[in-house]
Amino acid sequence: MGHFFSSLFSSKPVCTAEEEAEKNKEKNFEMFKYDGMRAQRTGQNPFAIKCFEQALSIKDDFETMNYLVNSYTAANRLDDAFAVLTRMIDIKPDDVQTLIAHANLCFMLDKDADAITDCKHVLELDENNSLAWFIMGKAKRTTKDFLGAVADLTKAVALKDNFVEAYLLRAELLLEMGQSLEAKPDAEKAIVLAPEEPASYLLRGRVCQALGDIDAAERNYLKTLELDPFNEEASLLSGKILVDADKLDEALHFFDDAIELNPNFAKAYVERGRIKNLKGDKEGALADLKKSLELNPESEEAKKLNGEHSNFDNIYKGGIFY
Repeated sequence: MGHFFSSLFSSKPVCTAEEEAEKNKEKNFEMFKYDGMRAQRTGQNPFAIKCFEQALSIKDDFETMNYLVNSYTAANRLDDAFAVLTRMIDIKPDDVQTLIAHANLCFMLDKDADAITDCKHVLELDENNSLAWFIMGKAKRTTKDFLGAVADLTKAVALKDNFVEAYLLRAELLLEMGQSLEAKPDAEKAIVLAPEEPASYLLRGRVCQALGDIDAAERNYLKTLELDPFNEEASLLSGKILVDADKLDEALHFFDDAIELNPNFAKAYVERGRIKNLKGDKEGALADLKKSLELNPESEEAKKLNGEHSNFDNIYKGGIFY
């Protein structure tokens, strides 16, 4: 009787067992979700992944899935990120941000046809989405549809005039297609937009070299190295210019400095060995080649050597440096 009256006059409703279980379920979900968000913000990515996975085991939540995709991607677990994004598209098939993320991940996973399909879907929803045009251009380049890629990138920069990555990619494409003169304005536009971006100077250097302006190419490679001293491509191209000009001593010192800066620069050892060989220092060339193979056993030089030489004493008979 006492329980009856306390229930009757109490302002606090009595929850059923099912309602209490649901409340606990929601409480646990929120706890795991927000613990994951805090862990993600503070750089504790493995713990963030565990929290988000636990939260999603309780219930599907679109926002939490997005956080988990970011954590998986940061951990280079791209297949797991792809699976979650696919679930997200099932939930919201017309969510542009999710489709863009899915397209980009498709490109990273060499699923170029799927990336193009995602981008076309985005453009059906928003034909002025410059990022969709850009990703589609990247995917078409990979599938060797160069003209289609150039057209897509042209659309991207028309929609977003400060799209540095699109200018750089279009310049690379034009360079690959042998249209070096047409590529140069894009490289220069990228430099105007991002004057501290090493990739822009590196690309302009390659364009200048293709046009036969070696001095300008060298200046651009050196500017690249000024901004990014560890840029291996710029180092190799700069050194090659010196070798081609028969400035072997200068080239040798150049690669000495590159190796001192980055002792794990396998290609620099190959190039320094090439120079030593040209100068008649066979022993020094051999030592550099050995070091390069230690650092990168899967290199092109290693493939050339595979099965061709029984020992390093005969290394030059195959003309590896020529």
